[in-house]
Amino acid sequence: MIAVRARNVWVIWLSLALALLLSVASLPKFMEIGRPLWLALFLTYWTLAVPHRVGMATAWCFGLLADVLNGSLLGQNALILTLITFLVLNLHQRLRMFPLWQQSMVLLVVFGLAQLVQLWLNALTGSRPPTLEFVLPALVSALLWPWVYAILRGVHQRLSVN
Repeated sequence: MIAVRARNVWVIWLSLALALLLSVASLPKFMEIGRPLWLALFLTYWTLAVPHRVGMATAWCFGLLADVLNGSLLGQNALILTLITFLVLNLHQRLRMFPLWQQSMVLLVVFGLAQLVQLWLNALTGSRPPTLEFVLPALVSALLWPWVYAILRGVHQRLSVN
């Protein structure tokens, strides 16, 4: 196997840092309930685009950073992002063949499962009563997927990230 030299890997880390900032940015109260899963969206793109560079260890590390920034239970976001990355890695050969609208549908299920795990963890810690509002971030994230994909793909191709 021929070793491929890493080029512009800093773009991946910069975009994930931007996703972290977007995930803690303040939103109006009525929009807070449907906050997109920015870090999950960006991790999903980079996992699909360069699975040899971004994987479950990256998801775990950025999940711990998200836990620290959000002030949530340490390891909660790390577990959820690792679960998302695991599912995307298992499905990535199929996902890459699907058109964007089908990718959005699959990601709706993946993000919905992740939100269900987060709801379960929140119920175990007693920090949030279980409601059906947990599905809204997954739905918003699935609707945003085509735009996130288009923007990150443009950056990926323009800067030749590998």
